[in-house]
Amino acid sequence: MVDAVSKPGKRNLITDVKGLRVGHAQDPNIKTGSTVLVADRSFTASVHVMGGGPGTKETDLLAPDKTVQQVDALVLSGGSAFGLDACSGVMDGLRAAGRGFAVGSMTIPIVPGAIIFDLINGGQKDWTNNPYRALGRAAFDSAVEDFDIGTIGAGTGALAAMQKGGLGSASLVLPNGTVVGALVVVNPMGSVTLPGDRHFWAAPFEVGQEFGGAGGSAQSGNLMLEPSRKERAMQLYGAENANTTIAIVATDAPLTKIQCHRLAVTAHDGLARAIVPCHTPLDGDLVFAVSTGVGEVDMTELQVISSAAAVCLSRAIARGVFSATPAQGDLLPTYQQMQE
Repeated sequence: MVDAVSKPGKRNLITDVKGLRVGHAQDPNIKTGSTVLVADRSFTASVHVMGGGPGTKETDLLAPDKTVQQVDALVLSGGSAFGLDACSGVMDGLRAAGRGFAVGSMTIPIVPGAIIFDLINGGQKDWTNNPYRALGRAAFDSAVEDFDIGTIGAGTGALAAMQKGGLGSASLVLPNGTVVGALVVVNPMGSVTLPGDRHFWAAPFEVGQEFGGAGGSAQSGNLMLEPSRKERAMQLYGAENANTTIAIVATDAPLTKIQCHRLAVTAHDGLARAIVPCHTPLDGDLVFAVSTGVGEVDMTELQVISSAAAVCLSRAIARGVFSATPAQGDLLPTYQQMQE
C-alpha cells in the first residue's frame, strides 16, 4: 500500500512530523532511561496493546469512547513499574509550562506512558529513591527535533533475544506530502535477526543502508529459531517475564481518536514483521498512535497511512538495534560487535 516514491523525511525520525519533539534522559550506571514525545500543542492519541504483560499509565483514557480527546505528552521508559514515575516528572515540566487539560481553575497535564522491563541487564539497581521522576523531567527538558537513537533514553537498558536492544525511529513522506513516523523501544523476547545474527527480519523494508544494508537472508522456509541469549541470561536471575516492545507511530494527517486507534492496531503489523516471535504472553507489546492534525481523513487515506506506519515501525526496530553501542557490564553484545 505504500507507494514506491515514498521516502524518509530529512531526519528519518518521528520528528519529521512537524511540531513533534523527543527528549531522552538516561543513567549509564543503572543502565536505564526515559524518553518523552511532546508537541507544540496537545495532540490526538490512542493506543492498542497486544502483548500479554503490559505496564502502563493513563492508557484507559485513550480508548475511543473516553472523554479526553487529546494528550500533552507520551512517555516510554525503562524501569518496569518503577519507570511509570517518569510520567510524573514530565507532568511537572508541563505544569511549569502551563500545559494541560482545564478542569475549573486547575490545569492537569495528560501524560500516558508505557514501560519496559530492564531491571536485570547488568546495571546497578540499588537506588534508594526512585530515579524515574527525575529522568522523566530531564527528558522533557531536553526535547528536540534532532535526537539520537540506539543506546539512549528508554532504550539504554533494552535487550533483544540475541543482542542488545535499543531505541529506534524512522519516517516516510507519502506522495501527497503526508508524513508518518515511528519511535520504538526494542526489548522483546523474540529475535530481530534471523539465525546467524546478521540479517534483520525487517530487511524487506530497509531504505538504503539505514540498518547496515545486509539485505535478506538466503535461508527460506520455516526457520527454527536459535536459543535466546537473553532468555538464558534472564534465567540465571530467575526472571522470565522480562520483555516488551513499546512504540509510538505518528502522522501530521488529521485523524480522529477512533482513527488513531485503528492506526495503532495496524501498526502492530510492523512489530510482527520485525520481531519473531512477538505479541507473546511474556511481552507487553504496545503501540500508541498520534495525530498532530485536526479533522478526519477518508478510509482510503487512512489505509495508506496505516500501512506506512507499520513499515516505519519495522524499520525503526531494526535501526534501534543496529545503532546500539556497547557499555561496561553488558549482558549481551551489540549487533555491530557481532559483525566484527
